[in-house]
Amino acid sequence: MTLSLVLWCVAAILLFWSVGAYNRLVRLRAQANAAFAVLDEHWTRQIGLVHASLPDAFRPSQFTQPGDLVDDLTQLWAGLRGAATQFEASLAALRPHPLDAGAGAALAAAQDVLFMAWQRVESEAHDLAGAPLPETVVARWQALMRETTKAQSRFNEAVTGYNFAIAQFPALLLAWLFSFKPASTL
Repeated sequence: MTLSLVLWCVAAILLFWSVGAYNRLVRLRAQANAAFAVLDEHWTRQIGLVHASLPDAFRPSQFTQPGDLVDDLTQLWAGLRGAATQFEASLAALRPHPLDAGAGAALAAAQDVLFMAWQRVESEAHDLAGAPLPETVVARWQALMRETTKAQSRFNEAVTGYNFAIAQFPALLLAWLFSFKPASTL
């Protein structure tokens, strides 16, 4: 009788521990997803600012046609438009599964390309009319970059906590059982 009681107690403890550990993993994953949603808002604003900053000839309805004059200035703006399009597509691919490591790596690469394209336009796209981007637009970009960096840091912290939790023993067994996959930081 006492052996039976001990076995039932051990089974109950394992059950309650499993439920608690599973709930913790779900909560940490939800926190990482919520942090991504905030980050997604900032990135969407950045994309909107890039599209609003493009000259009229580079708006989606008026793409340069084959045979049109393509000079260095045109290539800079086309590079920025292409980088924004690539980043937007990578972001759309990551939205359904914000913790997908492969899509996260693609988005991080696209983010770097967008940042470099913006810097090139900001520093090299001068013509006779002066600076290509008004100071208000540059200031808005810098403010968005600061906000995005903070949100990205919070997302990375949430992902690190989630990854640490699914790698701990014995929660690692539940993570394997319920297919909790490690996420990548951005």
